[in-house]
Amino acid sequence: MGMSSRAAPRVCVLKGGLSAEREVSLSSGHECAQALRVAGYEVIELDARSDVAQRLVDIAPDIVFNALHGRFGEDGCVQGILEWLRIPYTHSGVMASALAMDKERAKAAFMSAGLPVLPSLIAPKADVMARHLMEPPYVVKPNNEGSSVGVYLVNDGANTPPQLGQEMPALVMVEAFAPGRELTTTVVGDRALTVTDIVTDGWYDYDAKYRPGGSRHVVPADIPAEIHAACLDYALRAHQVLGCRGVTRTDFRWDEGRGLDGLILLELNTQPGMTPTSLVPEQAAHCGTSFADLCRWMVEDASCDR
Repeated sequence: MGMSSRAAPRVCVLKGGLSAEREVSLSSGHECAQALRVAGYEVIELDARSDVAQRLVDIAPDIVFNALHGRFGEDGCVQGILEWLRIPYTHSGVMASALAMDKERAKAAFMSAGLPVLPSLIAPKADVMARHLMEPPYVVKPNNEGSSVGVYLVNDGANTPPQLGQEMPALVMVEAFAPGRELTTTVVGDRALTVTDIVTDGWYDYDAKYRPGGSRHVVPADIPAEIHAACLDYALRAHQVLGCRGVTRTDFRWDEGRGLDGLILLELNTQPGMTPTSLVPEQAAHCGTSFADLCRWMVEDASCDR
Protein backbone atom coordinates (compact mmCIF):
# COMPACT_ATOMS: atom_id res chain seq x y z
CA MET A 1 0.00 0.00 0.00
CA GLY A 2 1.38 3.45 -0.88
CA MET A 3 2.14 4.72 2.57
CA SER A 4 4.87 7.05 1.38
CA SER A 5 2.43 8.99 -0.81
CA ARG A 6 0.74 10.47 2.29
CA ALA A 7 2.21 12.37 5.18
CA ALA A 8 0.44 10.28 7.82
CA PRO A 9 -0.75 6.69 7.43
CA ARG A 10 -4.51 6.45 6.88
CA VAL A 11 -6.09 4.18 9.46
CA CYS A 12 -9.63 2.88 9.10
CA VAL A 13 -11.19 1.96 12.46
CA LEU A 14 -13.76 -0.80 12.01
CA LYS A 15 -16.49 -0.57 14.63
CA GLY A 16 -20.15 -1.40 15.30
CA GLY A 17 -20.82 -4.43 13.16
CA LEU A 18 -23.59 -7.00 13.20
CA SER A 19 -23.09 -8.81 16.52
CA ALA A 20 -24.86 -8.71 19.86
CA GLU A 21 -21.95 -6.56 21.06
CA ARG A 22 -22.50 -3.76 18.56
CA GLU A 23 -22.94 -1.00 21.17
CA VAL A 24 -19.71 -1.84 23.00
CA SER A 25 -17.85 -1.92 19.69
CA LEU A 26 -19.15 1.52 18.68
CA SER A 27 -17.79 2.85 21.97
CA SER A 28 -14.42 1.03 21.64
CA GLY A 29 -14.02 2.19 18.04
CA HIS A 30 -14.81 5.81 18.83
CA GLU A 31 -12.29 5.90 21.72
CA CYS A 32 -9.53 4.23 19.67
CA ALA A 33 -10.14 6.58 16.72
CA GLN A 34 -9.79 9.61 19.01
CA ALA A 35 -6.56 8.22 20.48
CA LEU A 36 -5.13 7.51 17.02
CA ARG A 37 -5.89 11.07 15.88
CA VAL A 38 -3.98 12.33 18.92
CA ALA A 39 -1.14 9.97 17.90
CA GLY A 40 -0.98 11.71 14.52
CA TYR A 41 -2.78 9.33 12.17
CA GLU A 42 -5.38 10.23 9.57
CA VAL A 43 -8.40 8.27 10.85
CA ILE A 44 -11.62 7.19 9.18
CA GLU A 45 -14.28 5.43 11.26
CA LEU A 46 -16.36 2.79 9.50
CA ASP A 47 -19.45 1.10 10.89
CA ALA A 48 -18.98 -2.42 9.50
CA ARG A 49 -22.17 -3.37 7.67
CA SER A 50 -22.76 -5.98 4.96
CA ASP A 51 -21.02 -3.71 2.40
CA VAL A 52 -17.82 -3.53 4.46
CA ALA A 53 -15.57 -4.97 1.69
CA GLN A 54 -16.73 -2.40 -0.88
CA ARG A 55 -16.42 0.44 1.62
CA LEU A 56 -12.84 -0.61 2.44
CA VAL A 57 -11.94 -0.64 -1.27
CA ASP A 58 -13.36 2.91 -1.55
CA ILE A 59 -11.54 4.19 1.56
CA ALA A 60 -8.26 2.44 0.61
CA PRO A 61 -6.69 2.67 4.09
CA ASP A 62 -3.05 1.84 4.80
CA ILE A 63 -4.09 -0.07 7.92
CA VAL A 64 -7.32 -1.31 9.50
CA PHE A 65 -7.72 -1.03 13.26
CA ASN A 66 -10.23 -3.74 14.16
CA ALA A 67 -12.44 -2.53 17.04
CA LEU A 68 -15.24 -5.01 16.34
CA HIS A 69 -16.47 -7.41 19.04
CA GLY A 70 -18.41 -10.65 18.73
CA ARG A 71 -19.45 -12.57 15.63
CA PHE A 72 -18.11 -11.52 12.21
CA GLY A 73 -15.61 -9.12 13.81
CA GLU A 74 -13.93 -11.51 16.21
CA ASP A 75 -14.37 -14.93 14.58
CA GLY A 76 -12.13 -14.72 11.50
CA CYS A 77 -14.76 -13.41 9.07
CA VAL A 78 -13.62 -9.79 8.75
CA GLN A 79 -10.01 -10.94 9.06
CA GLY A 80 -10.56 -13.04 5.92
CA ILE A 81 -11.90 -10.01 4.05
CA LEU A 82 -8.83 -8.00 5.09
CA GLU A 83 -6.46 -10.78 3.96
CA TRP A 84 -8.30 -10.96 0.61
CA LEU A 85 -7.99 -7.17 0.16
CA ARG A 86 -4.37 -7.29 1.44
CA ILE A 87 -4.96 -4.51 3.98
CA PRO A 88 -2.73 -4.86 7.07
CA TYR A 89 -4.84 -5.15 10.23
CA THR A 90 -4.55 -5.31 14.03
CA HIS A 91 -5.20 -8.17 16.47
CA SER A 92 -5.30 -11.86 15.60
CA GLY A 93 -5.53 -13.48 12.17
CA VAL A 94 -8.18 -15.71 10.62
CA MET A 95 -7.33 -19.00 12.29
CA ALA A 96 -6.59 -17.74 15.80
CA SER A 97 -9.73 -15.58 15.76
CA ALA A 98 -11.95 -18.47 14.64
CA LEU A 99 -10.38 -20.82 17.16
CA ALA A 100 -10.68 -18.45 20.13
CA MET A 101 -14.33 -17.70 19.30
CA ASP A 102 -15.26 -21.40 19.32
CA LYS A 103 -15.06 -22.02 23.06
CA GLU A 104 -15.02 -25.81 22.80
CA ARG A 105 -12.20 -25.93 20.23
CA ALA A 106 -10.21 -23.29 22.09
CA LYS A 107 -10.49 -25.40 25.24
CA ALA A 108 -9.21 -28.45 23.40
CA ALA A 109 -6.15 -26.41 22.37
CA PHE A 110 -5.67 -25.15 25.94
CA MET A 111 -5.90 -28.69 27.34
CA SER A 112 -3.31 -29.90 24.83
CA ALA A 113 -0.97 -27.22 26.19
CA GLY A 114 -1.57 -28.38 29.75
CA LEU A 115 -3.66 -25.34 30.73
CA PRO A 116 -6.45 -25.85 33.31
CA VAL A 117 -10.01 -25.56 31.94
CA LEU A 118 -13.48 -26.49 33.19
CA PRO A 119 -15.39 -29.64 32.16
CA SER A 120 -18.02 -28.81 29.54
CA LEU A 121 -20.12 -30.27 26.76
CA ILE A 122 -21.95 -29.03 23.68
CA ALA A 123 -25.63 -29.95 23.51
CA PRO A 124 -28.83 -29.07 21.64
CA LYS A 125 -30.81 -26.30 23.33
CA ALA A 126 -33.86 -28.60 23.67
CA ASP A 127 -31.86 -31.21 25.64
CA VAL A 128 -30.48 -28.54 27.97
CA MET A 129 -34.00 -27.29 28.71
CA ALA A 130 -35.34 -30.84 29.20
CA ARG A 131 -32.99 -32.06 31.92
CA HIS A 132 -29.79 -31.36 33.86
CA LEU A 133 -26.96 -32.54 31.61
CA MET A 134 -24.48 -31.83 34.41
CA GLU A 135 -24.70 -31.70 38.19
CA PRO A 136 -25.52 -28.10 39.25
CA PRO A 137 -24.03 -25.57 39.67
CA TYR A 138 -23.28 -25.03 35.97
CA VAL A 139 -23.58 -22.32 33.35
CA VAL A 140 -25.12 -22.44 29.89
CA LYS A 141 -23.75 -20.11 27.22
CA PRO A 142 -23.46 -19.84 23.45
CA ASN A 143 -20.38 -21.61 22.12
CA ASN A 144 -19.45 -18.73 19.81
CA GLU A 145 -20.57 -15.36 21.19
CA GLY A 146 -18.48 -13.21 23.48
CA SER A 147 -19.04 -11.09 26.58
CA SER A 148 -21.58 -12.92 28.73
CA VAL A 149 -24.43 -12.31 26.27
CA GLY A 150 -27.02 -14.94 27.15
CA VAL A 151 -25.23 -16.69 30.00
CA TYR A 152 -27.48 -18.71 32.31
CA LEU A 153 -26.31 -19.73 35.77
CA VAL A 154 -28.00 -22.85 37.15
CA ASN A 155 -27.51 -22.74 40.90
CA ASP A 156 -26.63 -25.58 43.23
CA GLY A 157 -29.82 -27.40 44.17
CA ALA A 158 -31.83 -26.06 41.21
CA ASN A 159 -34.81 -28.39 40.66
CA THR A 160 -35.54 -27.48 37.05
CA PRO A 161 -33.22 -27.11 34.08
CA PRO A 162 -32.84 -23.59 32.62
CA GLN A 163 -35.44 -22.18 30.26
CA LEU A 164 -33.30 -20.59 27.55
CA GLY A 165 -34.38 -17.44 25.71
CA GLN A 166 -34.76 -16.88 21.98
CA GLU A 167 -31.33 -15.26 21.80
CA MET A 168 -29.62 -18.60 22.46
CA PRO A 169 -28.46 -20.66 19.45
CA ALA A 170 -29.55 -24.23 18.64
CA LEU A 171 -26.34 -25.64 20.13
CA VAL A 172 -25.04 -24.35 23.46
CA MET A 173 -22.20 -25.03 25.86
CA VAL A 174 -22.93 -26.47 29.30
CA GLU A 175 -19.98 -25.79 31.59
CA ALA A 176 -19.24 -26.54 35.24
CA PHE A 177 -19.48 -23.40 37.37
CA ALA A 178 -16.22 -22.51 39.12
CA PRO A 179 -16.61 -20.47 42.30
CA GLY A 180 -14.09 -17.81 43.21
CA ARG A 181 -12.58 -14.55 42.09
CA GLU A 182 -12.59 -13.16 38.54
CA LEU A 183 -9.04 -12.44 37.39
CA THR A 184 -7.86 -11.26 33.98
CA THR A 185 -4.53 -10.76 32.22
CA THR A 186 -3.68 -8.81 29.06
CA VAL A 187 -1.06 -9.98 26.57
CA VAL A 188 0.53 -7.36 24.30
CA GLY A 189 2.71 -8.99 21.64
CA ASP A 190 4.93 -11.39 23.55
CA ARG A 191 4.43 -9.88 27.00
CA ALA A 192 1.80 -10.55 29.67
CA LEU A 193 1.11 -7.30 31.53
CA THR A 194 -0.41 -7.80 34.98
CA VAL A 195 -3.46 -9.24 36.77
CA THR A 196 -6.74 -7.42 37.48
CA ASP A 197 -9.21 -8.63 40.12
CA ILE A 198 -12.75 -7.85 38.95
CA VAL A 199 -14.84 -7.30 42.04
CA THR A 200 -18.61 -7.46 41.46
CA ASP A 201 -21.72 -7.99 43.51
CA GLY A 202 -22.82 -11.45 42.44
CA TRP A 203 -22.71 -12.71 38.87
CA TYR A 204 -20.26 -10.92 36.53
CA ASP A 205 -22.65 -10.21 33.67
CA TYR A 206 -22.70 -8.10 30.54
CA ASP A 207 -23.91 -5.00 32.41
CA ALA A 208 -21.23 -5.27 35.08
CA LYS A 209 -18.55 -5.63 32.41
CA TYR A 210 -19.52 -2.56 30.39
CA ARG A 211 -21.43 -0.10 32.60
CA PRO A 212 -19.21 2.16 34.71
CA GLY A 213 -19.70 1.24 38.37
CA GLY A 214 -20.93 -2.26 37.50
CA SER A 215 -17.67 -3.64 38.84
CA ARG A 216 -14.49 -2.49 40.54
CA HIS A 217 -11.13 -3.31 38.98
CA VAL A 218 -8.26 -3.88 41.40
CA VAL A 219 -4.96 -3.47 39.49
CA PRO A 220 -2.72 -5.18 40.30
CA ALA A 221 -4.81 -7.86 41.99
CA ASP A 222 -4.12 -8.42 45.69
CA ILE A 223 -3.19 -12.08 45.25
CA PRO A 224 -0.21 -14.31 46.16
CA ALA A 225 2.86 -13.95 43.94
CA GLU A 226 2.46 -17.58 42.83
CA ILE A 227 -1.05 -16.94 41.49
CA HIS A 228 0.00 -13.67 39.83
CA ALA A 229 2.89 -15.43 38.07
CA ALA A 230 0.63 -18.32 37.00
CA CYS A 231 -1.91 -15.92 35.43
CA LEU A 232 0.85 -14.26 33.38
CA ASP A 233 2.26 -17.63 32.35
CA TYR A 234 -1.12 -19.16 31.43
CA ALA A 235 -2.26 -16.05 29.51
CA LEU A 236 0.91 -15.95 27.41
CA ARG A 237 0.76 -19.70 26.74
CA ALA A 238 -2.93 -19.47 25.79
CA HIS A 239 -2.15 -16.59 23.39
CA GLN A 240 0.64 -18.63 21.82
CA VAL A 241 -1.15 -21.99 21.56
CA LEU A 242 -4.04 -20.40 19.63
CA GLY A 243 -1.58 -18.48 17.43
CA CYS A 244 -2.85 -15.05 18.50
CA ARG A 245 -1.28 -11.73 17.51
CA GLY A 246 -1.36 -8.18 18.88
CA VAL A 247 -3.47 -7.74 22.01
CA THR A 248 -5.54 -10.44 23.77
CA ARG A 249 -7.14 -10.75 27.22
CA THR A 250 -7.46 -14.03 29.10
CA ASP A 251 -10.03 -14.46 31.87
CA PHE A 252 -9.57 -16.71 34.90
CA ARG A 253 -11.52 -17.93 37.91
CA TRP A 254 -9.57 -18.47 41.12
CA ASP A 255 -10.91 -20.44 44.07
CA GLU A 256 -8.47 -19.14 46.68
CA GLY A 257 -9.16 -21.98 49.14
CA ARG A 258 -7.53 -24.38 46.67
CA GLY A 259 -4.35 -22.41 45.95
CA LEU A 260 -2.81 -22.91 42.52
CA ASP A 261 -5.16 -25.88 41.87
CA GLY A 262 -8.05 -23.43 42.14
CA LEU A 263 -6.88 -21.33 39.16
CA ILE A 264 -8.90 -22.05 35.99
CA LEU A 265 -8.59 -20.50 32.53
CA LEU A 266 -12.11 -19.49 31.41
CA GLU A 267 -11.53 -18.01 27.96
CA LEU A 268 -9.32 -15.87 25.78
CA ASN A 269 -10.66 -12.74 24.02
CA THR A 270 -8.96 -11.77 20.75
CA GLN A 271 -10.84 -8.42 20.51
CA PRO A 272 -11.00 -7.18 24.11
CA GLY A 273 -12.88 -3.99 25.00
CA MET A 274 -10.93 -0.82 24.27
CA THR A 275 -12.67 2.01 26.09
CA PRO A 276 -10.69 3.92 28.76
CA THR A 277 -12.57 2.05 31.54
CA SER A 278 -11.83 -1.30 29.87
CA LEU A 279 -9.55 -3.86 31.46
CA VAL A 280 -6.86 -3.83 28.76
CA PRO A 281 -6.10 -0.05 28.64
CA GLU A 282 -6.20 -0.03 32.45
CA GLN A 283 -3.52 -2.73 32.65
CA ALA A 284 -1.40 -0.98 30.02
CA ALA A 285 -1.64 2.29 31.98
CA HIS A 286 -0.57 0.48 35.14
CA CYS A 287 2.49 -0.76 33.22
CA GLY A 288 3.29 2.78 32.02
CA THR A 289 1.72 2.74 28.55
CA SER A 290 -0.89 5.43 27.80
CA PHE A 291 -4.08 4.69 25.85
CA ALA A 292 -2.76 6.59 22.82
CA ASP A 293 0.57 4.74 22.95
CA LEU A 294 -1.22 1.39 23.22
CA CYS A 295 -3.34 2.22 20.16
CA ARG A 296 -0.22 3.38 18.30
CA TRP A 297 1.59 0.12 19.16
CA MET A 298 -1.37 -1.85 17.78
CA VAL A 299 -1.27 0.07 14.49
CA GLU A 300 2.50 -0.37 14.19
CA ASP A 301 2.05 -4.10 14.85
CA ALA A 302 -0.56 -4.45 12.08
CA SER A 303 0.13 -6.75 9.11
CA CYS A 304 -1.37 -9.26 6.70
CA ASP A 305 -0.76 -13.00 6.99
CA ARG A 306 -1.43 -13.02 10.72
